[in-house]
Amino acid sequence: MAKKAKDGPGTPATKALDAAGVPYTARAYSHDPAASSYGAEAAEALGVDPGRVFKTLMVEVAAGGGSTLCVAVVPVTGSLDLKAAAAAFGAKKAAMADPAAAERRTGYVRGGISPLGQRQSSPTAVDDSALAHATVLVSGGRRGFDVELSPADLVRLTGAVVARLRTAD
Repeated sequence: MAKKAKDGPGTPATKALDAAGVPYTARAYSHDPAASSYGAEAAEALGVDPGRVFKTLMVEVAAGGGSTLCVAVVPVTGSLDLKAAAAAFGAKKAAMADPAAAERRTGYVRGGISPLGQRQSSPTAVDDSALAHATVLVSGGRRGFDVELSPADLVRLTGAVVARLRTAD
């Protein structure tokens, strides 16, 4: 897989991949603002098995006396199991983060949040189903732009733990 940043917009995500020397493929598509699911739209527009397309969700986990924002990367074909996410981060409970807080923390807009190149890095967990694929697609940092890379590189670059995060199939 060759680096193809020229095929899509330069974003903090692609800059992080370039800086790390990680091979990836930029996958741009025409985003429809009326799309109800960004991930499903990406899979269809790119002609990719939806099980290989992963969404980046920000969660707030409660641990100790406070809370922290964390990143959960799950397939677009399923939903995030909040109890599983809490367990992956060693917390008692988790809830979806406030969208405005997620945007401030990551520097990306909702629907374009990438697990890579975030303004402030956060603890990250990647669903274990990613490891079943040679490559996966995650947001490249803008709506209508994904990057395709190996799940091992995704885990390494984000410092992620790998756990089952999706709800039961």
